[in-house]
Amino acid sequence: MFQVDVNYTLVTEFVIVGFPSLQPEYFHLVGWFFFFLYVTTVMGNLLLIVVFALEHSLQKPMYITMVSLALSDIGFTTVAVPKLIARYWWNDGSVGFHTCIFQQHMIHYFGSLNSLILLSMSLDRYLAICFPFRYPMLMTNRVMTSLTLSLWVVAHIFPGIATIRLTMMVFCGSNQIIQAFCDHTSLPLLICGDSSRQLSIGFIVAMFILNVPLAFIVFSYIWIIISIVRMSRGQGRMKTFSTCVTQGCILSIYYIPRFFVYAAPLFPNLKMTPDLRIATSLFYSLLPPLLNPFIYCLRTSEIKMILRRWIQKQNDITPKKSGQVVTVTVSN
Repeated sequence: MFQVDVNYTLVTEFVIVGFPSLQPEYFHLVGWFFFFLYVTTVMGNLLLIVVFALEHSLQKPMYITMVSLALSDIGFTTVAVPKLIARYWWNDGSVGFHTCIFQQHMIHYFGSLNSLILLSMSLDRYLAICFPFRYPMLMTNRVMTSLTLSLWVVAHIFPGIATIRLTMMVFCGSNQIIQAFCDHTSLPLLICGDSSRQLSIGFIVAMFILNVPLAFIVFSYIWIIISIVRMSRGQGRMKTFSTCVTQGCILSIYYIPRFFVYAAPLFPNLKMTPDLRIATSLFYSLLPPLLNPFIYCLRTSEIKMILRRWIQKQNDITPKKSGQVVTVTVSN
């Protein structure tokens, strides 16, 4: 239990500092950058959701996981980015105490959810490639929908534990958050007393929710690669292998930088400047949601075919403006 001096001023709001070394003349440029990134991310993921909703042929397990990931990516960027844009456009970095705690919870909730969704995607690909004949019986739409809904609930557990612990802490003194948003690597530094225990618990929880799914993902991809090598058809082998390599790059972006950011406060020799830590956090947080619609959707032949059909249909119904002949019939 922390002992708090009565002379301490309890914190009622926090201030998002962002990049501490960024000069004010670059604020608007950085704000426009994050605005463009936010709009592109939301529009790209919304396109996938709309295509899935309108095309009955896409309503199967693989695309259910893609839509789930798209919804999660929209949720994460909507929670994290708008306040960062306000910080650099209007110099408004202030955020209420409970709003900051809520943002911290949702940041880690969507991070945990994405990790679990990537696990479900690897499970789906593992069954489809390694057990192609049993796949239609093992992975039905109902099974995948139930699994997906369960993941959206389960993902609240570990971030919820961290959020409850934070609400029991007493914050006093500085309210400056040297980060792009409220998260569990920055808020514990502002509590009264020693924050090492809180940081250690946060690190253990983060490593569990990240590494357990990652272990299964690595295991599944090892078996997928073994199955690809055994394929007799060269074209099918190269196509499947290309998809796996692309997804492996996204997984590397998502998992590897996260480890260094979470581990840095616990290892004195692993030093990161505040600007580097924030840039790394934004890199692994915002780049995958931006790339996911292109990686998982536009590389998929079914979706590309549907988009071409939509564009062709739109061109067919658009009247030709140039050279159009209009015939008028007059009857007495």
